[in-house]
Amino acid sequence: MKRFERWFGAVAFAAVAVIQLVSSGKDGHWLAGIVFAALLLAAAWMVSPFFGSRQEPWASIKDQHHDGGVVIFWRPGCVYCLRLKASLGRSGRSAHWVNIWRDPEGAAFVREHNHGNETVPTVLVGGVVLTNPEPGVVSRALSGR
Repeated sequence: MKRFERWFGAVAFAAVAVIQLVSSGKDGHWLAGIVFAALLLAAAWMVSPFFGSRQEPWASIKDQHHDGGVVIFWRPGCVYCLRLKASLGRSGRSAHWVNIWRDPEGAAFVREHNHGNETVPTVLVGGVVLTNPEPGVVSRALSGR
């Protein structure tokens, strides 16, 4: 069941895109339907488990975070994670990104620091754990490296 939950948002957006395209086609407004369907399909991609494939396993970086590096625990479909990623822009590339849906150890770390919840983004900055921090805080931490 959990696997379906990960795909629910993407499937919902894709289904609405198809319905929109068919509906617009019946009305003769193909161009508007295609544009809107393309936007919905882009949203489906962004909330799918495939989006943001750049990731690192927590096991390989957990001993390195003491150097002042930034580790961002995230999951696909999380709007707060998308907001953080978009706000950081290119500076976000210097952070270590851990997808908690693909990394059980990373998910366990997040649950340990969030009262048993998988609240993301959870950011580790030089040993300090921040839950859903403002993008500016993470940006300053990344620029201070």
